[in-house]
Amino acid sequence: MFIFRRLFQTAASTEAMSAAKTKAQKIIEENGVAVFSKSYCPYCNATKRLLDSFGAKYYALELDQVSDGSEIQDVLQEISGQRTVPNIFINRKHIGGNSDIQARKDNLKGLLAEAGAI
Repeated sequence: MFIFRRLFQTAASTEAMSAAKTKAQKIIEENGVAVFSKSYCPYCNATKRLLDSFGAKYYALELDQVSDGSEIQDVLQEISGQRTVPNIFINRKHIGGNSDIQARKDNLKGLLAEAGAI
């Protein structure tokens, strides 16, 4: 019984990871700017404030407010090499986290324009 339960749990988690990967890739592909965030994270909030200051349109997924947030965060590490939030993509390219986007303030307007976000 234990072995069967263990195999079933592994299959379910593999299925959940596959669904999370599909979801994350779709968000990145369909949005000029995608921010994977947590609602309580001060660095995430600083990123969103910066994007707001440019009037940018962006998709923010609050990983702490969705049931598959943990799986998506695991998948983001696979996709980008970064597990921490915010995890930012502009024009389907991984930008990094808050310190990375803050360091690009001078050319951020151009990046956002290329992505069709402003």
